[in-house]
Amino acid sequence: MGLLSFVVVLIVFYAFASIRIVKQYERGVVFLLGRFVGVRGPGLTLIFAPVQQMTRVSLRTVTMLVPSQKIITRDNVSIDIAAVAYYHITDPERSVIAIENVYSAISQISQTTVRNVVGRFSLDQLLADTASINDQIKNVIDQHTEPWGTQVTAVEIKDIVLPENMQRAMAKEAEAERERRAKIVAAEGEYQAAVKLGEAADIITQHPVALQLRTLQTMAEISVEKNSTIIFPAQFMSTVQDAIAMLSKETVTK
Repeated sequence: MGLLSFVVVLIVFYAFASIRIVKQYERGVVFLLGRFVGVRGPGLTLIFAPVQQMTRVSLRTVTMLVPSQKIITRDNVSIDIAAVAYYHITDPERSVIAIENVYSAISQISQTTVRNVVGRFSLDQLLADTASINDQIKNVIDQHTEPWGTQVTAVEIKDIVLPENMQRAMAKEAEAERERRAKIVAAEGEYQAAVKLGEAADIITQHPVALQLRTLQTMAEISVEKNSTIIFPAQFMSTVQDAIAMLSKETVTK
């Protein structure tokens, strides 16, 4: 009776020890005597050790930092680039059987791929077309990781560190570009002003009195400022002299 009770207790203890709980985001890869027999889904499952073993695999997206590394671009500029990669396991069986350590493998292939892909572009292309370069890096890494039952969803270049002399050169280039634009805008303004002044001159040529009216208007604006000195244009003085001469002739005639 005592032996039977001991056996029952031992069986119950073994049954409890064989219980495994697989979480919703996990899968259990089961081996029987070292041979793959299946993948267990989430919930309660039994593993009869030591003839069976189960390896848990997480299906959640993993964020992996690609360490900063020195890269020489196509135009021979040395830069430091850090990136971040996102991946998740799509096939638990292959992620356990085909590769020893998925995280380490993806980390190494990501560093190599970032260096190789970025090295094919110039610095200007890298700064201007980062999104396209990110897609190329992701596609290359995904081709390597697909046999491991892993899918890379995104790769983003996180940081680009330029040498100090290159930063100064780019700052000078940006300043020169701003000055060029400012000069172009000023020249366009002068051109438009010259065109309008030419049109105004054509109108005044057809109507000489308009110039006198404009002169009188300018004098009225000057007088508002309470200036003690007023400068008359030579043309205005000639007009006044002509008017006086005309009045003198009329007087003599009378």
